[in-house]
Amino acid sequence: MTITESVSKRERDGCKGCSADVRVTGEQIERLLSKIKADARVSDELYAKRLSACGGCASLAYDTTCMHCGCLVQVRAKLKDKGCPHPQQAVREQWEAIY
Repeated sequence: MTITESVSKRERDGCKGCSADVRVTGEQIERLLSKIKADARVSDELYAKRLSACGGCASLAYDTTCMHCGCLVQVRAKLKDKGCPHPQQAVREQWEAIY
């Protein structure tokens, strides 16, 4: 593999600091969600609304990752005690308005 091929692969699939793949499968996300205890979860309706808010955010990478905190938004959105980590209040209010 040439340096050019390596860089191209990194830009396409990997993180900035390494060549590791940063994409997460739906199966991996489901496995993580299944480990969240029932009393720590939000309702399915609130979960869907939170995911919708994240889905419209320009800071969503790879359809799974928040560029502000590095979390998987599908996991963060399911947790009762989590909020939006975006530094701009107007964006956080979209998440908070859902409560």
